[in-house]
Amino acid sequence: MSWLTEIARPEIRALRAYEHAVWEPGLIRLHANELPWRAGADRSLAGLNRYPEPHPHELTAALAGLYGVGSDMLLASRGSDEAIDLLVRSYCRAGQDAVLLCPPTFGMYAVAARIQGAAPVEVPLLRARGFALDDAAVRERCSAQVKLVFLCSPNNPTGNRLDSAAILGLARDLEGRALVVVDEAYVEFAAAASLTARLHDHPGLVILRTLSKAHGLAGARCGALLAQPDVIALLRKVIQPYAVTQPSIEAVFQALEPAALAQARERVATLLAERARLAAALRARRGVVTVWPSDANFLLVEFEDAGAALQRAHQAGLLLRDLRAAPQLTRALRISVGSPEQNDRLLASLS
Repeated sequence: MSWLTEIARPEIRALRAYEHAVWEPGLIRLHANELPWRAGADRSLAGLNRYPEPHPHELTAALAGLYGVGSDMLLASRGSDEAIDLLVRSYCRAGQDAVLLCPPTFGMYAVAARIQGAAPVEVPLLRARGFALDDAAVRERCSAQVKLVFLCSPNNPTGNRLDSAAILGLARDLEGRALVVVDEAYVEFAAAASLTARLHDHPGLVILRTLSKAHGLAGARCGALLAQPDVIALLRKVIQPYAVTQPSIEAVFQALEPAALAQARERVATLLAERARLAAALRARRGVVTVWPSDANFLLVEFEDAGAALQRAHQAGLLLRDLRAAPQLTRALRISVGSPEQNDRLLASLS
């Protein structure tokens, strides 16, 4: 047994996974208590009256090809949120273990920890250095109770990419003690490449990817967790069978067609150009204090009066994310980069 499973909850290590119905799609299915007829509105390829594959091997292989890993190093999940939850439930004992996170950051890390009864240990990002990772403080706060270190890069909501060397240094120094989980939901919008190629060099590195952003499949809820096979095998025991639905599976296969991938690349390029245009225009607006550099598909913007800016955008039919309750962001709004027309409407509302 490797340290990757030794640090997990002993109950999960000993868990016997649920035994689902046998998957042999070429045979007539009289073993899973399904209805033999499709619903009238069912337009899916496989039929929604049938359960999808319990652990979708073809989907796993397709995503593994997209991200450049072996199929045994990928777990398909219902978005990154499910992957985060699986990690916390598998590695943290309630009332004993902890997760480390670096606020301001994605809120689901702390939510998943508290649901499981794991203590969130906070090491704030360094605002004075552009919300950089304080890797020295992370090492100092990583007690024996910390089993997971969550790092979002590019970070949500600040938009900046964390230093790759610092992340890999943490993965090296925490080897044998904790997993370093890098959430790369926005990496397609960044100039730097994913850390996926470093998985083999750093056994404790876990990477989260999603099709929600660059591929436009937020409603399909499909993400991927990339890690060493021991981690994947452990989480497979915990994830629910049939987790990824048949419509989601079919939507992903369509999104991975060459024409769809080319369109996704074109749309990312358009969004990056709009991000630069929107940032420059916002910096020129009266009442805007700071437009933070972004490697994501959004901008973190600080206003003299964020409440007034929020209200003006709302009156123009636009929703922005209010971050004023977050630490270090008392005057900040997060603005997703929209289409050129949507961005023009936003700028007009803030004139």
